Amino acid sequence: MIKRMLIMLIAVGVVLGGIFAFKAFVNTKIKEVMAGMANPTQTISTAKAVATDWQSRLQGVGTLRAVRGADLSLELAGIVDTINFNSGDDVKAGQLLLRLRVEDDVAKLQSLQAVAELAKITLERDQKQLSVKAISQAVVDNDTAAYKNDMAQVAQQQALLDKKSLKAPFAGHLGIRQVDLGQYLSAGTPIVTLQALDPIYVDFFLPQQALSQLKVGQPVTAKIDAYPDLTFPGEITAINPRVEAASRNLQIRATLANPDRKLLPGMYATVDIDVGAPQKLVTLPQTTITYNAYGSTVFIVDDKASPSFRRARPSSPPVPRAATRSPF
Repeated sequence: MIKRMLIMLIAVGVVLGGIFAFKAFVNTKIKEVMAGMANPTQTISTAKAVATDWQSRLQGVGTLRAVRGADLSLELAGIVDTINFNSGDDVKAGQLLLRLRVEDDVAKLQSLQAVAELAKITLERDQKQLSVKAISQAVVDNDTAAYKNDMAQVAQQQALLDKKSLKAPFAGHLGIRQVDLGQYLSAGTPIVTLQALDPIYVDFFLPQQALSQLKVGQPVTAKIDAYPDLTFPGEITAINPRVEAASRNLQIRATLANPDRKLLPGMYATVDIDVGAPQKLVTLPQTTITYNAYGSTVFIVDDKASPSFRRARPSSPPVPRAATRSPF
């Protein structure tokens, strides 16, 4: 009986020892696996924070438009008889661009002029006869009215004739011709666009809160996607006296010099306006700043022999996201 109990105790000890040994083996393997999953050594770069001049600015998005621009057309219908321009020409104010057929209108004008000339002769003759009491004043009055009526008809026909000629209303640059010789044109058919390109306007919008920082004559700088390496200086020339009720935005107009005609009406532009005096601020690359709901933070390198990092307090005021180098 004692021998049997001894054998059972030995068997239990062997089983427990095996369990503890297996548990120890598993824990060792887990530690090895966890050690292998540790974060690898990170390579970082640092930047030195320096004090630089910081200029506050407003930014708006706008559209370019010509100082003077129009799609030219005629008030009257007719067949194109003469075209005196080519697509892309520069024209002067008053230059003849196109004329419709006018033979019938010219003939009618000459007929009316002849009638008016006869009425003038009759009036002058009757005025001489009136001076010697050969006719009554009523006859002269009728002749005067007839002559004025005939001259009015001549002026009316001349105006009709002039409306069949298209002249440049202002100096500018022509676009692509939309009509051909011999083509019948209805009244109002677009013939060609005329744009005065130098200078050129840029219209953009800013929130109403910016009104106190704006004034006519304030310098601006425009950037165009078509010329990423260029900036175009100008100045504010008009501020709309009414705020848009739907958006609470204010329309601003600036004028840009455009001697090379690189800027065209309809282009998209980004406009920067410097406001206030430059300030001396410590700046950091934007990539070093972490943005979250609790503020903007950066990591500062410790100068101790054993490098370590500590979290900096949130910057105040919050760092602007749009800046290339942000104040901290």
